[in-house]
Amino acid sequence: MIKREMYMRRIRPFINTELIKIMTGLRRSGKSVMLELIKDELTEHGCTMKQFITFNFEKMENEQFCNAKALHNEVMRIAGNIDWKVYLFFDEIQEVSDWEKCVNSLRVDLDCDIYITGSNAKLLSGELSTYLAGRYVEFIIYPFSYAEFTELYKTQFPTVSDTECFNKYLISGGMPYLSNLKYAPEPSGIYLEDLYNSVVLKDIVKRNKIRDVDLLEKIIGYVMANIGNTFSATSVSKFFKSENRIVAPETILNYIKYALDAFLFYQVKREDMRGKQILASNEKYYMADHGIREAVSGGNAKNINLILENIVYMELLRRGYKITVGKIGDKEIDFVCTYKNDKIYVQVTYLLASEETIEREFGVLEQIPDNFPKYVVSMDEIDFSRNGIKHMNIREFLLNYM
Repeated sequence: MIKREMYMRRIRPFINTELIKIMTGLRRSGKSVMLELIKDELTEHGCTMKQFITFNFEKMENEQFCNAKALHNEVMRIAGNIDWKVYLFFDEIQEVSDWEKCVNSLRVDLDCDIYITGSNAKLLSGELSTYLAGRYVEFIIYPFSYAEFTELYKTQFPTVSDTECFNKYLISGGMPYLSNLKYAPEPSGIYLEDLYNSVVLKDIVKRNKIRDVDLLEKIIGYVMANIGNTFSATSVSKFFKSENRIVAPETILNYIKYALDAFLFYQVKREDMRGKQILASNEKYYMADHGIREAVSGGNAKNINLILENIVYMELLRRGYKITVGKIGDKEIDFVCTYKNDKIYVQVTYLLASEETIEREFGVLEQIPDNFPKYVVSMDEIDFSRNGIKHMNIREFLLNYM
């Protein structure tokens, strides 16, 4: 287990405050481990294990507590035997009906500090969210970054080269449990495919009461195949029509939204850099974990340019940036990234193998008139920096905060 200090730095200021700490993200991305890391932090500061009340709602033994009243009564019963402040840890809380009512009541009834995980972005939407309005902070937990992956992988394989390590990450992705499988290709592939099926069936089909599972899987498959490419629901509808299947664009948008809510994909909107407007159509999508794509449909090595883009996009999300795709005339900037008052621009390509490629990647950044940092990221080992635009090898970019 690694410390995941990037997340702990963000959570630490809220420990022992009345705000409810909610951790969301893709299933099996490490949210449960974050609860354990928080417990470790608390025990280091004098708390005892007796003060921790923990429920994992994916366990059959807790099925009886999957409604608000039953859970409230059980927590109050346990807390009644504890003389000090209690710390409540609820894992996969979305399994509990009306959970917000229970949590809000516990917040009032007990001297407590509450930590919650969930695998759906809708966790805090809808009518029930009014119970917790202004009373929580949310942290999205992502699969391992390349830095986290490297830390764990080199612990297991200390003689591996940096290139070999990155190549493994390129194919395997960053799901934490793969370290338990020693990153062996066949078991890792089986695990990731089963994880994908679990996300589809539990977090998308069951939650949204989808009947046409075959259509859902075909739409997800289309998005996977077109990671990093611009497309619209209408273009997907036309694709299905070419295969003699009529699917309305609205249905496609709904199914993609369900996959976004399950944190399987992330949507990136396009921004007109000259008009400073968000464009209404033709978004891009990236996967929470590119290793799942390899396990389900393969082709990461073949589509390396898109996978490198996916890796960089997820890294920028981890660093807290809000991201759009920039449009200047008929050219695109891969990522326009803003954080508070700061901004950076990032172009990603496999190799700067020709003058045409160099001109394409640097030229579009040179058209931006401001002085915010601009980066071209590739797998090249030679530095191609020019005109104030910094070129970085992708490993260097992923391992260093800018």
